[in-house]
Amino acid sequence: MLKFNSRLFLRDKTKQAYIFLSIIFLVSISVSACNLILPEDSFFYVSTFTITLMGKYLCYAILALSVDIVWGYCGILSLGHGAFFALGGYTIGMYLMRQIGDRGVYGDSLLPDFMVFLNWTELPWFWFGFNHFWYAMLATVCVPGILAFLFGWLAFRSRVTGVYLSIMTQALTYALMLAFFRNEMGFGGNNGLTDFKDILGFDLQSDGVRVGLFLCTALALSIAYCLCLLITQSKFGKVIRAIRDAEERTRFLGYKTESYKVSLFVFSAILAGVAGALYVPQVGIINPGEFSPLNSIEVVVWVAVGGRGFLYGAVVGAVVVNYAKTKFTAIFPDEWLFALGALFVLVTIFLPNGLVGALKDNWSRVTKHSKSELK
Repeated sequence: MLKFNSRLFLRDKTKQAYIFLSIIFLVSISVSACNLILPEDSFFYVSTFTITLMGKYLCYAILALSVDIVWGYCGILSLGHGAFFALGGYTIGMYLMRQIGDRGVYGDSLLPDFMVFLNWTELPWFWFGFNHFWYAMLATVCVPGILAFLFGWLAFRSRVTGVYLSIMTQALTYALMLAFFRNEMGFGGNNGLTDFKDILGFDLQSDGVRVGLFLCTALALSIAYCLCLLITQSKFGKVIRAIRDAEERTRFLGYKTESYKVSLFVFSAILAGVAGALYVPQVGIINPGEFSPLNSIEVVVWVAVGGRGFLYGAVVGAVVVNYAKTKFTAIFPDEWLFALGALFVLVTIFLPNGLVGALKDNWSRVTKHSKSELK
């Protein structure tokens, strides 16, 4: 379905991609250098805490991309991508738990601490294989992807759309949250998975590993952006935009719209899972709270604020909103949710195309006015 267009590199979209990727590269390299090279008393020194925080923002940016590709380009408003994000986090969290070995509180080389505490005598079958990094990475892709395929195949073949689809995705997220809260599931229950020691033999608490995870996240964001750009500029991208604007007419023309929607939904779920897998080693914990429907709604707000239908707009929205969240929750913790809701309403009314869309429209007016004056 995807056909590479050699003229892609001559288009404005590609120029924007070059600018975006250059910014990601320069920021990631300069921030990493300021942490590893400069002394702590330097004015330009970037702390390891800031590196971790920025890495978390970039994970959120990948998650926002996964929502924007289905909502902004195909019209599928998913309120369940937080579930795919959490599933990806749990897959890498299971690997990290297996790496603890006998260094846990109870000193059991096979069972994680929470299983010993619950008097489990053997490792559940679905934990086998997670002592290998490659297996965890495979699960990071397959688990969200298979769930998205099953859900999408059932929903889209039944032609469920609009608000009904959004409600179904939110119900899926809520059901998974309730399931993972149960100790019997074997995923740590309410406390989740935490107390990670190392990854691939490297200490997770060291500055070098923190910087490495940040750089890996920046690289993953760049790859995700390029893949999304390739999809949107291909024949596949033209079809999904047609589905967004007039699905019945697209179906009448002979396109199997369900297949396109399922394929895109699976791709976006895998992106969300990868974001979750990069998120967990940096924050050091994963628990059922990540399945909360509120988290999925927040992602939609990020995309709306940045600019739905603009790939870099989703990234901007994720970074801006989460930076504001970091600042304002420390000052007004109880009022933040009200501010977030008000922000979504105000942006929807006054900036329907988001921050990036508004800036782009204003820039177009300025350039058009300048050209008219020159004439």
